[in-house]
Amino acid sequence: MLGPYKTNGKRIDYRGNKIFKPIKNVLNQKYSVKELQNRVSDFVKNGYWKNISRINHRITISVNEYFSSRGALFTLLPLTTRMISSPGAVYGKERIDYTTDTCPITVQWFNHKNHVFLSESSQIYLELALLQQDIDQVYSLYNSFRKEKGDATHLSEFHHVEYEGKVDQGENTKIAFNMIKKIVADLLKYNLADLKVFLTDDRIKELRKLARQRKLKIIIFKEAIDTLYKDTGDKKYKEFTLRHFGSWEETRLTEIYGGIIGIKQFPLLEVPFYHAKVDGAYYSVADNLDIIWPGYREILGSGHRVRNIKELEDKSKIFNLPRKDYQPYLQSRKFKKYIPTSGFGLGWERLLHGLLEVPFIWSISQFPRVDGTIRP
Repeated sequence: MLGPYKTNGKRIDYRGNKIFKPIKNVLNQKYSVKELQNRVSDFVKNGYWKNISRINHRITISVNEYFSSRGALFTLLPLTTRMISSPGAVYGKERIDYTTDTCPITVQWFNHKNHVFLSESSQIYLELALLQQDIDQVYSLYNSFRKEKGDATHLSEFHHVEYEGKVDQGENTKIAFNMIKKIVADLLKYNLADLKVFLTDDRIKELRKLARQRKLKIIIFKEAIDTLYKDTGDKKYKEFTLRHFGSWEETRLTEIYGGIIGIKQFPLLEVPFYHAKVDGAYYSVADNLDIIWPGYREILGSGHRVRNIKELEDKSKIFNLPRKDYQPYLQSRKFKKYIPTSGFGLGWERLLHGLLEVPFIWSISQFPRVDGTIRP
């Protein structure tokens, strides 16, 4: 099966590829400040960086071709904002401390009395961009920032491919999966030599299968935790919560189901506020879906957005949205011509990490940004 990782009891081991040797308990490995700060000399020493550069360039071409063929328009967006996806972490409702997104990074904006945040995601502004007349689909390729410490699968600054369209969540999921397949197919067609620097022939064959896969295997979150309970016997998976759902669980589920999977309908109040609720579901769940790369973890998050002003007003109270800051977003649902939208965000470095089967996410980032250093 594809992917850099495999479960071993309750730990995760790195499989190894043609460049890097296997590592036991890989998620417990810490980044080396010296390694990251010596990146320039590493460029000279290790030839595979040119292959990563060519792969990144191809992904850019593939993404732009894909969205252009769909009629989606590239949109320039700000990196500074007062509207973030997890406001509870900043504005203070303890009951939502467990939301899956983390705190943003704050900066001083000239003499503004309040700090502004570096963007976690372009999604809110992409939604607002769809209010323009006769604009039905938009996308961006932008930097994102999250105030979380760097580890094997996290960078503090990374890059998103984000899409938003006047489509339902079913169509949104198809668009997301087809984009991933387009990227993989193009890399196999145009950058096969670059892939082979990292991957064995068996892995290349598996990538070809993924590129031809017609449908994404999708399970609901309740099925996912039920499967984990059956697999492990651990009673924590009897709780309907994301608190016990992390890297090990995502990796293990791809092993059980045998490849890339989608997991949908997460607990409503444990995901960002902008997700719509699934009507008629037994549990209170969001109309969202994550795509999990084989032998790895989530590379893409998607969802149907809050549909009307009543839903958004209810969410604004639960999540303690500062009304002055979020006034443009609240305003968007008040227009008579408002059309509900869905969208997704693909973590660029996450995709590369899983695709090239390297041990750490900083192993494919030319200029990694983590909490411990901002050099080079």
